[in-house]
Amino acid sequence: MGKYFGTDGVRGVAGADLTCEMAMLIGRGAAAVLTSSTGHKPRILIGKDTRQSGDMLEAALTAGLCSVGADVESLGVVPTPAVAYLVRKYNTDAGVVISASHNPMEFNGIKIFAGTGYKLPDEVENEIEAYIDNQCAGLKLATGDDVGRVTYRTDGIKDYTDYLYESINGDLSGLNVCIDCANGASAAVARQLFPRLGAKCTFIGVEPDGKNINAGVGSTHLDNLEKAVIEGGFDCGIAFDGDADRCLACDEKGQEIDGDKVIALLAMNMKEKGCLDGNTAVVTVMSNLGFIKFMESQGIHTEKTAVGDRYVLENMRENGYAIGGEQSGHVILLHHATTGDGELTAGKLLKLLAKSGKKMSELNGIYAQYPQVLVNVVANAAQKAAYKEDKVLADFIENEQQKLMDMGRVLVRVSGTEPKIRVMVEGQDLEAIDLCAKRIVDKINERIIEG
Repeated sequence: MGKYFGTDGVRGVAGADLTCEMAMLIGRGAAAVLTSSTGHKPRILIGKDTRQSGDMLEAALTAGLCSVGADVESLGVVPTPAVAYLVRKYNTDAGVVISASHNPMEFNGIKIFAGTGYKLPDEVENEIEAYIDNQCAGLKLATGDDVGRVTYRTDGIKDYTDYLYESINGDLSGLNVCIDCANGASAAVARQLFPRLGAKCTFIGVEPDGKNINAGVGSTHLDNLEKAVIEGGFDCGIAFDGDADRCLACDEKGQEIDGDKVIALLAMNMKEKGCLDGNTAVVTVMSNLGFIKFMESQGIHTEKTAVGDRYVLENMRENGYAIGGEQSGHVILLHHATTGDGELTAGKLLKLLAKSGKKMSELNGIYAQYPQVLVNVVANAAQKAAYKEDKVLADFIENEQQKLMDMGRVLVRVSGTEPKIRVMVEGQDLEAIDLCAKRIVDKINERIIEG
């Protein structure tokens, strides 16, 4: 991770960590780096989610871009993967999304897609960071008719919905689905797409007010959806996060279907069709051991990367693999998209359900998950840095891993998107892993948080 860019762009509390001044510098630096060799007046798309701070940051970012001569085309509220698609369709030089994805409303973020539709590689982000560090000194500011212009596009939602409809290419007739849009960016697309595919749909989390994005709804709060599915007698439930690059689900019994299960189901289907490139699915070290063992039993290889969809995508592109993702519901289907796309993933999963003639609970039973305990320790940037340097803690965690032997595993990592240290312990004995996680959390608190 860079100084400002984490695993998914620049992120922080809007107005405190992510200020208007920072947004303007990012705009200037990004325009300079991304268009230095194009030889033409750059065009930059901007999309955002429903956070109250989005308008403020868009104004500052737009000012930064226009001040060095870039033209801005504002898409308004659209999903993150829509920007990744539309930047290619509209042949623009870059696309920017103002969103903090699944985080609470006080957070916001800025992530950038190149004209190819892929997120920026580390070296390009480093160049932008260099401009930010020196306050964009030396950049020539535009004057007169060289100043960038702002236009507002109204065709983005329709064009993106049409693309999803064609990519999913399925008939969802007969399905009765409850869809949770997290009071975020997915609502406008979802309400057009899934009924158009033939599903009977009931939508929740579709009343954004700038403050309620991800608040008790969406993929980070499945309880709300699970209850609605059981009480309403739905065939299944689908939940997106605030910017719709993630998708989780639940079956008709209200039981969660996480990203591992979704990847397993879709990968098996792709293998049957002969389109599972490299006979491989790419996941992260967070994926459940039950998933890994099941895939092995089906003759499907799994590649494991560091946590973060950017690392999954890098592996997929480098090795020519077609599917990958994270347990959190970030699934990348590289035959169709250049980034994780929650609504595309949901469409493919529902298509599989409709064609199977089975209940979603039957699909959900594809394998048994190992028990897993995940604890988030709130930590600021200094505490996260101190954790990385603490040799005593590293030895303590390694000793805890040894205690579990072959019956489980320990993974402790610093979050790239939130002010947290994540402690994950997995194994066959729930009591043993719960105690293990508690010991590790207590030691982190003792040495880093309270010390």
